[in-house]
Amino acid sequence: MTRTPHPEVLVSVDVETSGPTPGTGSLIALGACLVVAPGETFYREIHPVEGIPWDRATERIHRLTRPILAERGVPPADAMSDLVAWLGRVAPAPARPVFVGFNAPFDWMFVADYLHRFTGDNPFGYGALDLKAVYLGRHGVTRWSETTQQHVRRIHPIAQRHTHHALEDAVEQAELARRLLGLPEPEPGAPAP
Repeated sequence: MTRTPHPEVLVSVDVETSGPTPGTGSLIALGACLVVAPGETFYREIHPVEGIPWDRATERIHRLTRPILAERGVPPADAMSDLVAWLGRVAPAPARPVFVGFNAPFDWMFVADYLHRFTGDNPFGYGALDLKAVYLGRHGVTRWSETTQQHVRRIHPIAQRHTHHALEDAVEQAELARRLLGLPEPEPGAPAP
């Protein structure tokens, strides 16, 4: 008996953090959108976890300071609960959300940690679709160092700039995912699912 696989919903996810790992930095911004419907978005700025180090060099990249996050951010548990609710709406059961990222191991590591720590579950499961690896395999690249944004954009020019704003970068990644995976571009003005 052949089982019909559950539908998969590709979700482009990008994060900004205050350090290199969940133990040495906080998840401070999370942006997501559907790969095939990038107008369907999720974004939260998140309070840093007390006692977790703060890297000033990283702050200069994303420009999210502690005072900004104190004013605009939400507690991590609220952000993760909101993400789970959004995923439930855009990928209702039995569909499965699939985490998509550019250097997905980094982003997935923070999201998985926070989902388990603050909600007890990770709807994405234990894997992610890494666009750098897709590019490497699809184009026969033999060196990981040749999978940077600069290299990828030479072959797959993207209209969006990489801004280090989690939602803008998630939308940028969705465009790249559609190109790498041969998915159709969304119709201009098309409603989100």
